[in-house]
This record gives sequence, C-alpha cells and structure tokens, in this order.
Amino acid sequence: MKKLNLKIAIFLVMLFGFQSLMAQDTIKKKILPTKTNSVSKKAVELKEALSKDESDLQIAQRYEALAKQLSAKGDYAKAEEYLKKAKDIYAKLNKNKEVANVSRNIGKTQESQNKTSDAIISYEKASEVSSDKELERVNYNDAERLKNSVPAKQDDYINSNISILEKKGKREEVSEAYQQKAMNSIKLDDKLGAIENYKKALENVKGKPSEALKIKNEIAKVYVSDNQFDKAIAIHEKMIGEAKTRSDFDNEIAQMQELASIYFTQKEDEKGISLLKEAYEVSIENGKTLLAKNTLELLLKQYKEKGNGQKSIELYENFFENFEALIKSDNSLIDSKTFQVTEDRIKHLEKERALKDELITKKNTFNYFLLGSVVLMILLFVFIVKALYSIKTKNKKIALQSLRREMNPHFIFNSLNSVNQFISENNELEANKYLTSYSNLMRNMMENSNKDFVTLSNEIEQLKKYLDLEHLRFSDKFDYEIKVDENLDADAIFVPNMLLQPHLENAIWHGLRYKEDKGFLKLDFKLEKNLVKVTIEDNGIGLKKSKELKTTNQKVHESRGLTNTLERINLLNELYHKNISFQISERDLPQTGTQIELTFPLIDKI
Repeated sequence: MKKLNLKIAIFLVMLFGFQSLMAQDTIKKKILPTKTNSVSKKAVELKEALSKDESDLQIAQRYEALAKQLSAKGDYAKAEEYLKKAKDIYAKLNKNKEVANVSRNIGKTQESQNKTSDAIISYEKASEVSSDKELERVNYNDAERLKNSVPAKQDDYINSNISILEKKGKREEVSEAYQQKAMNSIKLDDKLGAIENYKKALENVKGKPSEALKIKNEIAKVYVSDNQFDKAIAIHEKMIGEAKTRSDFDNEIAQMQELASIYFTQKEDEKGISLLKEAYEVSIENGKTLLAKNTLELLLKQYKEKGNGQKSIELYENFFENFEALIKSDNSLIDSKTFQVTEDRIKHLEKERALKDELITKKNTFNYFLLGSVVLMILLFVFIVKALYSIKTKNKKIALQSLRREMNPHFIFNSLNSVNQFISENNELEANKYLTSYSNLMRNMMENSNKDFVTLSNEIEQLKKYLDLEHLRFSDKFDYEIKVDENLDADAIFVPNMLLQPHLENAIWHGLRYKEDKGFLKLDFKLEKNLVKVTIEDNGIGLKKSKELKTTNQKVHESRGLTNTLERINLLNELYHKNISFQISERDLPQTGTQIELTFPLIDKI
C-alpha cells in the first residue's frame, strides 16, 4: 500500500511538471486555443490599448472590463487590483460617477475576499462621491451592513437596498442583495428563508447562466445541510442535463463531482464512484486536465478508503496513457499561460506608460517654468516700459507746466510797470482799477495753472480779462473784438490752456502799440469740418517793421515766445494725440498786420 501511495505521489508531481512544460511548449510554438476565453480576450484588449497608447479614459474602461471577467471567474484578488487601477485613472480625470461605480465594485470584490474593513472604506468612498442620491444611499447601506454583525439588523439595510435597486431596474444587484439575505437566513438557521431568498435572487438573473448556476449550487447546499438530499440531487441532475445540452463540459464535470459528494454523504458509494468515473471520462475526452486531475484525486481517495489498490493502479495507468494527448488538447492550460504572458506584458507596458507620463510631467513642469519665466520677464519688461512711459509722460507734463509758467514773469513785469506808470501820473483811480482787474486775472490763472486744457468759455473769460487790462493801458492804441461761432458749445468744448495769450500780447506790444493811429485786434473762434479754428488778426505795423524797431532783448523775448508756443504744441500732441497745428503770417498790403491761426480737433472730454 505504501508503494502504491509513493507511485501516486510521483505521478502527481509528474502531472504538474508535464502541465507546465507542455503549456510553455505550446506557447513557444504559438499553438493558440480554438476559442480564447473571455478573461484572456479582455487581457489582450487591454494590452493592445496600452501598446497603442490609447487615452486614459479608454485604458480605465479596459481595466474595468477585465476586472469584471476576473470577478465572474472568481479571481477577486486580481479583479480588485485592476479595479483600483481604473479608479485611480477616473479620479485623475475627475470622473466622479465612474469613481463611485468602480469603488462599489471594489467593495464587492473585497467583501468576497472577507476583507470587511477594506470593503467598508470602499462603500463609503462610493457613497461620498456619488451624485445620485439613491445610489449614495445604497452604498451607505452596504457600509453600515458590514459594520453591523447582527443578521436581523443587516436585513434592514439589505431590504432598503432591494427597494431602491428594484426601482432603478438593477436586477443583477437585486439578485446579489437577495443572496446576502439568504446568507443571513443561514446564519439564523432559517433554511426555508434562505431557499426563498435564493429563489428570488434566481428570478433576477434570467439570461445570465453563470450567475444562475452559482445560485442553484447554493440552493442545493442548503438542501443538503437540511438533509433534503432528493431535492439537492434533483437540482444537480437537472444542471448536468443542461450542461450536456450546452456542451458545457466544465460545468458538467463540476456538477457530477458535487452530486458524487452527496452520494458519498448518503453512503451510496457505488453511485458516487460511478459518477466520478463518468466525470473522469468526460474530462479525458474533452481535454480538461485540471478537472481530470481533481476527479482522479477524488476517485483515488475512495479507492484508498476501500483498500482497492488494484483499481487505483489501473486508473493511474489509464491516465498516464492519455496524459500526453490530454495535455495537448487542453485549451485551459494554454489560456492560463497566455493570460500570464499577457499580464506580464501588461505590467511592462504599464511601467513604460508610467515612465512616459513621468517624462511628460517633467517636460511640462519645465515648460511651465520656462513659460512662467518668459511671462515674468514680459511682465517685468512691460512694467519697466510702463514706468519709463509714465516717467516720460510726467516729465512732459512738467515741461508743459514749466513752459506755461515762463509766460507769467513777463506778463507780471509789464503789469507792474503799468501800475507804476499810473501811480507816477497820480492816477490813483486807474491804478486801483488796474490792480483789481489784475488780481482777478492772476487768481484765475493760478487756479488753472496745473491744467493743460480748460473749457472754451473759461479761456475766453481769461483772454477777455487780459485784453481789458491791456486796453486800460493802451486805450488810445487799439480796440478789440472776440467772436465765437454759434455752433460751438463754449461750456462743453476744451481748448489748450493759455496758448493764445502770448500771441495776443505780441500783437499788442509789437504790432498795435507802434501804430500811429488807433488799431484793431480781432479774436475769432470758428467750427470748420469738426475742427476748431482760432484766428488772431491785428492791423499793426506787421512782422517785418516790428523786427526793425525791436531792441535785441525784445527780439530774444519774441523769439522765445514763439519757440515756447511750438514746444507746448508738440508736447500737447505727444501727450494727448490732438494734432494741434500753428501758423503765423503777415497780412498782405495795402493793410499791414499779422495773422495767427491755431487749429485743433473738437475736444469734448479729456
């Protein structure tokens, strides 16, 4: 007997060795199965997606699809691994709906592995990110169900979920909830309740043979535990018949093994052995190496218990004779190895993708740094240019203000001379009148001294006060007239401040004052083609005669006055872009005199 056991042990070692070698040899020779199983198919799709560098969203969906197949196969650890990868990508893409769904599925796989604490965390995460209030409640219920160890209390959470999930038409999840209720019934030793709940679960998986198969197996187990062997046997026999009809050899063999175990429990050993022999033959005929090995182990166990060594040897020899053909025809071994090779390739591609993403991240970081530096330099440059422009503008305004103030000393000097003249002539009344007008004019000039533009009405008022003062001194030398076009709104239009006064002063002091008879000064404001045209005309001695009579000091002053005006116009044009123009000319004979024209656009705001 010991010798027989040694032979069997050697045989099993050889079996596994040959399985590995033959599978590897098959892969090397590229002998593919006639029909790739769903897990391998999804793994290949994932590998191709990684190879083609598909989008993150597509990769996450591939992970999820593979995990679903692994979970259906019962490989919950692998399913959890791929679901976590999918969840990480969805989280990165801010796909909260997908994160909630995947987190829930992770919780299910963890619960199937009895990783209760991890499952609670996953359900809570799903509840936290879910945008659907009802699904949020479902995940909350599952988390609370796992936290509570009392079956009756757990049923409350399960019932709540069933109600919500039925309304949403999620039949598969309703089936899972009823299966949870059935397991609670088993804990409470309520076998009738367990069967009822399993039957309700079965109603919700129509069209899903694999799910229905699992539930029927669970119902059969409950019947066995309740010693209702006939009902359990009937279930397995029916499932064997259905499997044969579908040529589902895996399920047919598995159901035969389950049914044989029931016969052995009932001490009907012959029926059990006969069923195992049939299962073994089906395994051999259809190239199911692992199932053949499992069935063989069950038969050897029965023969050992009965002390039938000869049967064991015969069985062993039969298996060994069919061993090579069995290995070659077993697609499941190739599928398993194919999946392993594909998974290794997936891991390699994942590393490449992660490295590529890391390089892209570093490159983007550098590019952002470079772009940020360029933007910072541009901002700094703009700030410097703006600062320089501001300084330049401020300097121009200061220069403009300085040019305006250059005119005041000469005007003040002449005015004080006039007062002195009135006093020397004992003309106290005229001196008092002149000083009063002069003080009003100076006050207005000081108030507007910092303004580049004033309203036309304000400027006319200033010029009239100035001309009135000069007329007090030279009443026998000239009269004056100020005309304003009726189309000009003097209160709404702006003109350059104190730009006209120096030319009125020149007309009086260098043209009209030297005239033998009484002269005339005319100041005219007209609107022409959306432009304000200002004309200053006098019938004095003219430019040429005036130059002949002037002293050197007077020539310098007049030249500086003209230069002052041109500089002010240039500064105003640069600062405000108003295109102000200036022109001076001598009037033609027979009447002498000077004409000055100033033109600037219609300005209604500054």
